[in-house]
Amino acid sequence: MGHLPFGYKVVDGCAVIDEVESKQLKDIYQYYFEGMSLINAARNAGLNLQHASVKRMLSNKKYLGTDYYPQIIDKETQNRFLEELDKRADKLGRLERKPKERAIVKIPTQFCFKPSDTSYVDPFEQAQYIYSLIESEE
Repeated sequence: MGHLPFGYKVVDGCAVIDEVESKQLKDIYQYYFEGMSLINAARNAGLNLQHASVKRMLSNKKYLGTDYYPQIIDKETQNRFLEELDKRADKLGRLERKPKERAIVKIPTQFCFKPSDTSYVDPFEQAQYIYSLIESEE
Protein backbone atom coordinates (compact mmCIF):
# COMPACT_ATOMS: atom_id res chain seq x y z
CA MET A 1 0.00 0.00 0.00
CA GLY A 2 1.23 3.52 -0.73
CA HIS A 3 0.90 6.63 1.39
CA LEU A 4 -2.04 6.65 3.78
CA PRO A 5 -4.10 9.84 3.31
CA PHE A 6 -4.60 12.21 6.21
CA GLY A 7 -7.71 11.25 8.18
CA TYR A 8 -7.20 7.49 8.05
CA LYS A 9 -5.33 4.92 10.07
CA VAL A 10 -4.81 1.21 9.52
CA VAL A 11 -6.35 -1.22 12.00
CA ASP A 12 -6.01 -4.97 11.41
CA GLY A 13 -4.97 -4.35 7.80
CA CYS A 14 -7.97 -2.16 6.98
CA ALA A 15 -8.18 1.59 6.59
CA VAL A 16 -10.47 3.15 9.17
CA ILE A 17 -11.31 6.77 9.89
CA ASP A 18 -9.06 8.51 12.40
CA GLU A 19 -11.62 10.56 14.33
CA VAL A 20 -9.23 13.34 15.36
CA GLU A 21 -7.74 13.81 11.90
CA SER A 22 -11.07 13.51 10.10
CA LYS A 23 -12.46 16.24 12.38
CA GLN A 24 -9.50 18.45 11.46
CA LEU A 25 -10.10 17.70 7.77
CA LYS A 26 -13.77 18.64 8.03
CA ASP A 27 -12.81 21.79 9.94
CA ILE A 28 -10.45 22.83 7.13
CA TYR A 29 -13.29 22.51 4.61
CA GLN A 30 -15.59 24.54 6.89
CA TYR A 31 -13.06 27.32 7.52
CA TYR A 32 -12.32 27.52 3.81
CA PHE A 33 -16.04 27.82 3.02
CA GLU A 34 -16.23 30.63 5.60
CA GLY A 35 -13.73 32.59 3.51
CA MET A 36 -10.35 31.73 4.99
CA SER A 37 -7.34 30.97 2.83
CA LEU A 38 -6.20 27.36 2.57
CA ILE A 39 -3.24 27.99 4.87
CA ASN A 40 -5.29 29.82 7.49
CA ALA A 41 -8.05 27.21 7.37
CA ALA A 42 -5.47 24.51 8.06
CA ARG A 43 -3.88 26.53 10.86
CA ASN A 44 -7.26 27.09 12.52
CA ALA A 45 -7.82 23.35 12.35
CA GLY A 46 -4.49 22.81 14.11
CA LEU A 47 -2.28 21.92 11.14
CA ASN A 48 0.75 23.80 9.84
CA LEU A 49 0.71 23.04 6.10
CA GLN A 50 1.64 24.81 2.89
CA HIS A 51 -0.97 26.02 0.39
CA ALA A 52 -0.28 23.24 -2.14
CA SER A 53 -0.46 20.53 0.54
CA VAL A 54 -3.84 21.73 1.78
CA LYS A 55 -5.18 22.04 -1.77
CA ARG A 56 -3.97 18.52 -2.64
CA MET A 57 -5.44 17.16 0.60
CA LEU A 58 -8.87 18.70 0.10
CA SER A 59 -8.94 17.60 -3.56
CA ASN A 60 -8.27 13.94 -2.68
CA LYS A 61 -11.10 11.79 -4.06
CA LYS A 62 -10.36 9.01 -1.56
CA TYR A 63 -12.27 11.02 1.05
CA LEU A 64 -15.43 10.24 -0.96
CA GLY A 65 -14.90 6.57 -0.17
CA THR A 66 -13.42 3.67 -2.12
CA ASP A 67 -13.29 -0.08 -1.72
CA TYR A 68 -10.47 0.40 0.77
CA TYR A 69 -11.10 3.84 2.30
CA PRO A 70 -14.32 4.66 4.16
CA GLN A 71 -16.10 7.88 3.26
CA ILE A 72 -15.19 11.00 5.25
CA ILE A 73 -16.87 13.72 3.15
CA ASP A 74 -19.71 13.69 0.64
CA LYS A 75 -19.52 14.53 -3.05
CA GLU A 76 -21.35 17.83 -2.47
CA THR A 77 -18.61 19.03 -0.10
CA GLN A 78 -15.84 18.20 -2.52
CA ASN A 79 -17.67 19.76 -5.47
CA ARG A 80 -18.32 22.87 -3.40
CA PHE A 81 -14.61 23.03 -2.54
CA LEU A 82 -13.53 22.70 -6.19
CA GLU A 83 -16.04 25.34 -7.29
CA GLU A 84 -14.88 27.74 -4.57
CA LEU A 85 -11.28 27.10 -5.55
CA ASP A 86 -12.04 28.00 -9.18
CA LYS A 87 -14.10 31.01 -8.13
CA ARG A 88 -11.27 32.41 -6.03
CA ALA A 89 -8.68 31.70 -8.74
CA ASP A 90 -10.85 33.51 -11.29
CA LYS A 91 -11.31 36.45 -8.95
CA LEU A 92 -7.54 36.71 -8.62
CA GLY A 93 -7.11 36.48 -12.40
CA ARG A 94 -5.35 33.13 -12.31
CA LEU A 95 -7.57 31.25 -14.76
CA GLU A 96 -6.78 33.30 -17.84
CA ARG A 97 -3.04 33.48 -17.49
CA LYS A 98 -1.19 33.48 -20.75
CA PRO A 99 2.17 31.79 -20.92
CA LYS A 100 5.08 34.20 -21.08
CA GLU A 101 6.61 34.62 -24.48
CA ARG A 102 10.12 33.38 -24.57
CA ALA A 103 12.80 34.60 -26.90
CA ILE A 104 13.76 31.96 -29.41
CA VAL A 105 17.50 31.53 -29.48
CA LYS A 106 18.76 29.82 -32.57
CA ILE A 107 21.73 27.64 -31.80
CA PRO A 108 23.83 26.65 -34.80
CA THR A 109 23.97 22.91 -35.25
CA GLN A 110 25.69 22.58 -38.62
CA PHE A 111 29.25 23.71 -39.27
CA CYS A 112 31.85 23.62 -41.98
CA PHE A 113 35.58 24.29 -42.02
CA LYS A 114 37.66 26.58 -44.19
CA PRO A 115 40.51 24.71 -45.85
CA SER A 116 43.48 24.23 -43.54
CA ASP A 117 46.77 25.49 -44.99
CA THR A 118 48.91 25.74 -41.86
CA SER A 119 50.30 23.18 -39.48
CA TYR A 120 51.70 23.82 -36.00
CA VAL A 121 54.06 21.66 -33.96
CA ASP A 122 52.39 22.64 -30.68
CA PRO A 123 49.07 20.69 -30.44
CA PHE A 124 47.38 23.53 -28.54
CA GLU A 125 48.25 26.04 -31.24
CA GLN A 126 47.07 23.56 -33.89
CA ALA A 127 43.75 23.09 -32.08
CA GLN A 128 43.29 26.84 -31.71
CA TYR A 129 43.99 27.27 -35.42
CA ILE A 130 41.55 24.49 -36.44
CA TYR A 131 38.81 25.97 -34.23
CA SER A 132 39.34 29.35 -35.88
CA LEU A 133 38.46 27.72 -39.22
CA ILE A 134 34.95 26.70 -38.09
CA GLU A 135 32.11 28.50 -39.87
CA SER A 136 28.42 28.16 -39.12
CA GLU A 137 26.15 27.12 -41.99
CA GLU A 138 23.05 28.58 -40.37
